[in-house]
Amino acid sequence: MTTTPPTGTSADGPRAEGAPAPDPVGPPRIGPVLAVVWVVFLAEPFTASLDAADPALRVLGVLGVLGVAAVFVVAVLRLRGGRTMRRGTALALLAAQTACVAVSCLAAREHGLVGLVFVCVTAIYTLRGRAPLAVVAGSVVVMVVLPRVLPGWQVEDGNVLAVVLASLAVYGFLQVIDRNRRLREAQQEVADLAVARERERIARDMHDVLGHSLTVVSVKAELAARLLRAGAPPDGASGPQARAAQEVAEIQDLARGALADVRGMVAGQRRVTLAAELAAARSALDAAGIAAQLPGAVDAVPAERRELFGWVLREATTNVLRHAGASHVVVTVTADSLVVDDDGRGPGDARHAAGHGLTGLAARARAAGAVLETGPGPLGGFRLAVVARPADGDAATGARIVP
Repeated sequence: MTTTPPTGTSADGPRAEGAPAPDPVGPPRIGPVLAVVWVVFLAEPFTASLDAADPALRVLGVLGVLGVAAVFVVAVLRLRGGRTMRRGTALALLAAQTACVAVSCLAAREHGLVGLVFVCVTAIYTLRGRAPLAVVAGSVVVMVVLPRVLPGWQVEDGNVLAVVLASLAVYGFLQVIDRNRRLREAQQEVADLAVARERERIARDMHDVLGHSLTVVSVKAELAARLLRAGAPPDGASGPQARAAQEVAEIQDLARGALADVRGMVAGQRRVTLAAELAAARSALDAAGIAAQLPGAVDAVPAERRELFGWVLREATTNVLRHAGASHVVVTVTADSLVVDDDGRGPGDARHAAGHGLTGLAARARAAGAVLETGPGPLGGFRLAVVARPADGDAATGARIVP
């Protein structure tokens, strides 16, 4: 039986997500011990085997009883923690255990039939369907018939009751475990649904609050740009006031773009395109006073790679603006690669400042069958590149694959 526990903590400390949880009915450290304790009931056939007159039979009887106990212990320990057993392995164990019962009966006679109790319990533990019922029924028939047909054997119908009660007890115990497993799965499903609802609520709230704020920013930026243009003198078209009007217009465009991103993210339909990212990078780098050499078209890039290249360009632009301290940036785009070089501080500071973004990009690149590379660039600063297939010259360029 396999369990799927929720993330949480246990008595031993924090438990990672997806790690197996102890069964509430029988913890892994106690459940096997409680089952193995049943071995003490083999004391009767063990003592009877020791009392056998024939030394050879005495040895065989003791070995048979020990074999029954050993197979039972192996089955219990093998199944601890909810693991399952293949049917072929289970049948082999039951056959070995039954043979041990037969050997023990050579010395202990009717007392050796106690081992059939363990055969039935092992069958219920290891088999599924109606097979355990057949094993229990067969054991009852053997316990009833053999003492009555073999000379010298005494009838002990109490063992029949022991087989029935033990089988019912183990079957009920396993049913309780199965019910608890299903309950935990249902609880986990409820928890997952609650998380999903909470995410939807946060997304709606973000759309309502942030979307409204961005809309207001866009409207006010448009109004400010109109006022600046209206108040500008006719001969000051290229003066500071006109530049301010241009910057306010760009703020309006950024607000509109952010609003579109928020709406797309909430709807789960947010897309990144390489052409749009090139235009955004040019605008942002020009506004920051950074000389940028960018390609004019992306026709050479296959459609399936443009979104990945767009994400890489967005991250590279963000790193240049925030961390690099660069004055010159070169973006090179080919059919299977995008490379961004700057003349800033170099890979140390940039990688330290943007490690989480690069790690996410590396995962996105791997999912798309590409490789993300970082390292010192030819301009003396930082290089960020994505290659659709591993390049042969990695060692020569000094680039490294992001872990």
